[in-house]
Amino acid sequence: MTGDDYVPPSGSVEVRTTEQLRAVNNLVRHRVLAVLRDGPATITQIAARLDLAKGSSSYHVRVLERAGLIHVVRTRKVRGVIERYYGMVAKTVVLPDPAPGQRDVLLQHAIDDLATAPEGARYVRMSHLRLGESRYAEFERRLGELLDEMQAAREPDEPAATIAVAFFRPGEGAAR
Repeated sequence: MTGDDYVPPSGSVEVRTTEQLRAVNNLVRHRVLAVLRDGPATITQIAARLDLAKGSSSYHVRVLERAGLIHVVRTRKVRGVIERYYGMVAKTVVLPDPAPGQRDVLLQHAIDDLATAPEGARYVRMSHLRLGESRYAEFERRLGELLDEMQAAREPDEPAATIAVAFFRPGEGAAR
């Protein structure tokens, strides 16, 4: 963290431009945003957390900054050099629904992150259901409430955990 003067962002930023879509459609930048959800960090700190070269970290931070998804929240002078702390511009980033036939960027990033999760540190389950509209709506509401509850129970000093939920009715051509 960068000190007592930092106020975490609230609200959300909607990804709308091609530049923003390109920025979030990259696994490394997705992981940079994950680091910054925990609070502001310098390029060096981001590089260390993600095991990246400092130049690579700098490149990805610049792309996210140009897209308006992160910004400099604090600077300080260290040995004659200005050190910049980057933070999220909003608490959440809202992505548009994918075009028909296109992959969902968030789920693809979650799958990529899941592939790197150590054994014993993951829970994966898939169920195929047959539900009427009212039960479907009820479960959708309850899933949303559970996710909100989990987000509210956040413990900043504990290890990170990710939950990705996809609750949907299969499209045409899927097994019924």
